[in-house]
Amino acid sequence: MAAPATALEAERFSTLLVEERDDRVVVVLNRPEVRNAIDQQMVDELHAVCAHLEQHPKVLIIAGTDGVFASGADIGQLRERRRDDALQGINSTIFVRIAKLPMPVIAAVDGFCLGGGAELAYAADFRIGTPSVRIGNPETGLGILAAAGASWRLKELVGEPVAKEMLLAGAVLRAERALAVNLITEIHEPSGLMDAAHRLADRIATQDPLAVRITKSVFHAPAEAHPLIDQLAQGILFESQAKFDRMQAFLDKKSAKTSEKTSANESGKQK
Repeated sequence: MAAPATALEAERFSTLLVEERDDRVVVVLNRPEVRNAIDQQMVDELHAVCAHLEQHPKVLIIAGTDGVFASGADIGQLRERRRDDALQGINSTIFVRIAKLPMPVIAAVDGFCLGGGAELAYAADFRIGTPSVRIGNPETGLGILAAAGASWRLKELVGEPVAKEMLLAGAVLRAERALAVNLITEIHEPSGLMDAAHRLADRIATQDPLAVRITKSVFHAPAEAHPLIDQLAQGILFESQAKFDRMQAFLDKKSAKTSEKTSANESGKQK
């Protein structure tokens, strides 16, 4: 009997374009006919990606197609949802799962990033964008609230005054203002957005994967867990082989530079 496949198979997905590499997974939201609106099928497929990454931790890059990240939840489906659907937390559950993935998540945002699309981006660890970014939560204009993370994540990301402007007055931020309030951290032309996302993933890849995973967990721990959780996590890392190897490599490199400098000084004195 053949062993079960561990790789993500692109043909399993109809609303996502999925590419798996050795150290990262790239997911592109792919419903261009509705500006990548998030529907139940997309949620289910994102759950499948998360299940894989929970077992095989890698950096996740999320982007959209056709110059749009995600215009929000699918309004056609949202219009028909009732109280019991809301209590299931259909979108909030998947966004929490994405936020809790072991390795960092990068949202590469182009164009509209609204409603549920914005809440998906807020769940990422990094958000980079293009000059055409329009990001916000217009839910109150539709008679509902941003219940999939914005009502609490946004305040942590941009502070209370800007969060209230977005949540209560429907402000949609353009790229420059989103950058100014640190909602996104970089602006790139659309042609270079994915390259920038991969460069960020490359920088993460140079770090020790276990240290990155544990640091992410400690960072998101509640305030009352510190400093105990920091000390316990450090105890785990102090015993890892990567810690010894990486510190020895640092010391060897430093020693080599010192030797080179000493040799150069001695050579100069002889002259």
